[in-house]
Amino acid sequence: MDGNQVPQALVTEVGEVFESLLEETKKLREEHPDDMSVMKAFTLVLERRPDLRQEGMAFKVLQWYICRMEGWFAADADSISVQSWDEEELLQGGHGLMVKGYKPVLSSLAEGLDIRLNHRITKISRGLHGVRMSTDDGKVFDADACVVALPLGVLQANVVRFEPKLPEWKEAAISDLGVGNENKIALFFEEVCWPNVEFLGVVASTSYGCSYFLNLHKATGHPVLVYMPAGRLANDIEQLSNVAAANFAIRQLKRILPNAAEPINYLVSRWGTDPNSLGCYSYDAVGKPHDLYERLRAPVDSLFWAGEATSERFPGTVHGAFHTGVMAGSECLKRFAERCRDLEMFQPVMAKEDELTTPLLISRM
Repeated sequence: MDGNQVPQALVTEVGEVFESLLEETKKLREEHPDDMSVMKAFTLVLERRPDLRQEGMAFKVLQWYICRMEGWFAADADSISVQSWDEEELLQGGHGLMVKGYKPVLSSLAEGLDIRLNHRITKISRGLHGVRMSTDDGKVFDADACVVALPLGVLQANVVRFEPKLPEWKEAAISDLGVGNENKIALFFEEVCWPNVEFLGVVASTSYGCSYFLNLHKATGHPVLVYMPAGRLANDIEQLSNVAAANFAIRQLKRILPNAAEPINYLVSRWGTDPNSLGCYSYDAVGKPHDLYERLRAPVDSLFWAGEATSERFPGTVHGAFHTGVMAGSECLKRFAERCRDLEMFQPVMAKEDELTTPLLISRM
């Protein structure tokens, strides 16, 4: 903060306080059957546990930990369900960084498949004889079944029309899940001008004012920092031009490193307003049950569903999306096998049953 590094001992100490706060929220939800936001739960915990209250610099570091939590869920703490914040299963091992991006993964999975790019689906019709998908330029694709893996934000925006309408329970699953936003502003420098750490944190008096940078140089060797705003801050920054957004990130960097050089290039994501995403990933909203993920994954006639927002175990993650895609393909195959007597016409193109339980070890980042 203000060019001065917060003592590591204080960061560690406040981190332990934050862990205690989270543990206390678990006790609180047992006493309160009605759901509430994580932020409200923190307020109630601090009222009865004044020993956990922080002041001065420690209070600002605590806000940074809340900021990191908001980045994990891509939503503000006043929107996250206290009943379900810990429902996600965490895989063993540390986080991994895709140093070459996801292109190698996609290329491997797509090998041998007929991929049609730049086809925007506007309508999905289902009937007794299968599924018909219509595009915005008048093309039609007929199939025996369809796996719907559209982003949750796109589903909520109703830009794809389903005929007949989806059942009410399916529409409720789509509308009741929270969809968050976390963006990345990559700053490319001529040379490294920051410490060799994984993260650079900016502390402030509110979680909205806090921020953090991911140091890509440590993993890739390239002089790049990635600013990662989430929740309401991410939405607000999307209202800015790319130049203004990059300048905002640079100002945040100079709050902690006043002598930092100016970047020579930048790249700004806009997941919240990108028509192909309309959000980042899902989270448990206040007052909504966690089994919405499983309801969203449940088939409707010949429509099967996949994507991170259909993963009850691994929501908001790439491995959750991959896992549900494998399950959707397997369920689709079983459905056809039940309908046909000649099982020899079906070949096991998806993963085997025992492979479904272990998704790829790819982190949310």
